[in-house]
Amino acid sequence: MTRGIVATPHHLASEAGAHVLREGGNAVDAAVAANAVLCVVYPHMTSIGGDLFAMVWPAGAGAPVGLEGAGRSGSNASLEAVRRLGHERMPATGPLTVTVPGTVAAWGALIERYGTLGLAPLMEPAAAHARDGYVVTENLSRALHENFEWLQEDPAAQRLLPPMKAGMTLRNPELAETLTAIGRSGFIEFYRGEIGKAIVRTLEARGGLLAATDLGSHRSVWVDPIAFPYRDLTVYEMPPPSQGLVAAGMLVRLARLGAERLRPGLGFARELVRVRDQVYALRDRLIGDPGFAEVPVGPFLDPDFDAGGGGEAIPEGDTIYLCAADEHGNLVSLIQSVANAFGSGVIAEGTGVVLQNRGVYFSLDPGHVNRLEPGKKTMHTLIPALAGRGGRPWAAFGNMGADGQPQFQAQVFVGLADLGLDPQAAVAAPRLRVPAGGGGLWVEADYPEALEIARALNAELKPPRSSLFGHAQAIVVDGPGAWRGGADPRADGSVAAAE
Repeated sequence: MTRGIVATPHHLASEAGAHVLREGGNAVDAAVAANAVLCVVYPHMTSIGGDLFAMVWPAGAGAPVGLEGAGRSGSNASLEAVRRLGHERMPATGPLTVTVPGTVAAWGALIERYGTLGLAPLMEPAAAHARDGYVVTENLSRALHENFEWLQEDPAAQRLLPPMKAGMTLRNPELAETLTAIGRSGFIEFYRGEIGKAIVRTLEARGGLLAATDLGSHRSVWVDPIAFPYRDLTVYEMPPPSQGLVAAGMLVRLARLGAERLRPGLGFARELVRVRDQVYALRDRLIGDPGFAEVPVGPFLDPDFDAGGGGEAIPEGDTIYLCAADEHGNLVSLIQSVANAFGSGVIAEGTGVVLQNRGVYFSLDPGHVNRLEPGKKTMHTLIPALAGRGGRPWAAFGNMGADGQPQFQAQVFVGLADLGLDPQAAVAAPRLRVPAGGGGLWVEADYPEALEIARALNAELKPPRSSLFGHAQAIVVDGPGAWRGGADPRADGSVAAAE
């Protein structure tokens, strides 16, 4: 009997999740264990110093619940504080970009509500990889070399993130100790114990904007996902500050099209650009921290609403997405990130923890909805998704890709729901992308009618299987104990089953 499956962007994470399922854990336990491993073996994409968003469809429930694990800006953060240091816009890296890490608290919330094993056994596989070492992949090697120069600005990064060739072994013994401590003492150790003190001490020494009280007061938030119909399905996206409304807005507009217009090719390329422009402009005008300004849902979910095109240029992001299902009927969709490649580039001394640069998404324009303010959550690119039919879970899907996430997610979902693709085919299929800021189109060279699209839309051809088009994973539920999964070949992942 199959106990469940896990799909992640790195095979070691998938194996860790499947091991947890074999040991009697459920899909939530498996997702947390897999995520912890990714925080070790994919340091360019994620870290326990980042944020996490998840949706869980509990066994027997009629709808999923969402968990927002987004950290806030520091209590010392303000437009004036950053501008006094000579910045006209948020810097890309460094201590000023660090916001409170939300991941560890989110793990605690997930396990407290739905887990069965506790944190300690879920941290063990990740701690072992950090302590004993893991093989560097081509993707990680490329990232280490491309980011080598600026990472050298941080002493700990010099030691723990050196440029390495694929096939070499990388270790992070300090992170192993941190993960073991979290397993033993829970998230309190991370936010209020010695780990939290090390984070604050490191940032204070380098001019960061976080204080000890910012870490100590952090909490994850359970939320109701945004639900909307698509054919005979109901799709669920995370509410603001996530850009889930952007993915929802694209899908409600694509839902008006017949199957022929959704098939990959020049016609679909035109439609994708159109709906992207209509919805991204809304994102840039309206989505921010709902605790600071109300975010209207109506314009996003109204297929006739056209915001006029455009869209701001926001930084490229590096993120992991994973999903898991179990024999009990639980389904998990989880996304977690350090923001950009290697985050802020600041590693909290003695902990091995790369701190995120999520603050780079804040605006220094005092009139912008997403302007920097103390204790505020920035507009978040992270968007896990679920879909159901008749009150039962049908699919979990999502992808990394920052500004491009809603575009990739829409293409994967159309593949699953409209084109009838198997999950593996849906996540591996060639994709399109309107780059950040709009005004162009990227096309993977093996996309159908790629040359026609390049000529007609002045699109730029990109190499196939490029990370510029995200890493997607998906699981489709065929019935009790029956699933199909897919892991994106653009990453180093796999689908692992627990027999």
